[in-house]
Amino acid sequence: MAETRYTKDHEYIRIEGETGVVGITDFAQGQLGDVVFVELPSIGKTVAKGGEAAVVESVKAASEVYAPVSGEVVAVNSELEGAPGTVNEDPSGKGWFLKLKLKDAAELEGLMSEAEYQNYLKTL
Repeated sequence: MAETRYTKDHEYIRIEGETGVVGITDFAQGQLGDVVFVELPSIGKTVAKGGEAAVVESVKAASEVYAPVSGEVVAVNSELEGAPGTVNEDPSGKGWFLKLKLKDAAELEGLMSEAEYQNYLKTL
């Protein structure tokens, strides 16, 4: 089973070999409300850990989606352009934003596990 790690900014990265699937958590989509637009990076773009990887706009606000780790964008979820509400319906499944080829897998160490993230949510 693929390992998923989380950031304090409510992004997730699901590790699939040398690639990580990045999106926002169910908590994040709930805070945003109805997602109306998603701006995805171009394939081949290099992103740094903590740097802007995408933008998500809802009826409430526009928010950056930060890269949980450094890497190269190898795929984007172009389905979101026509159906941004997928982020609300299935944030950790069909609502993923991009796939990164990991630059340094050691960067994953600083991210939270599922249990750590659930405990973090209780402090908010």
